[in-house]
Amino acid sequence: MTKRDLVVRISNETGLVQQDVYAIIQKTLDYITEAMVKGENVEFRDFGVFEICTRKPRIGRNPNKPENTVTIPERKVVKFKAGKKMKAAVLVS
Repeated sequence: MTKRDLVVRISNETGLVQQDVYAIIQKTLDYITEAMVKGENVEFRDFGVFEICTRKPRIGRNPNKPENTVTIPERKVVKFKAGKKMKAAVLVS
């Protein structure tokens, strides 16, 4: 499902104009991104939690030239943990 699919579906179900629905969805995603940049977790009950995790630095190797090692620096990544209802719904399907 793409953002466009979501906009069309919500617009059809609610009767709202697609441009308004798009603006709302985009603003929601912007606020989620803004919170993640600040280092805050974003939690939607029964849906899931987005959180920032830090990956430790590690040593990587080129499979074509295993003698060459590369240091991969520490970095932050976004992690998503599904909520109970989402987990249950996915398991049933």
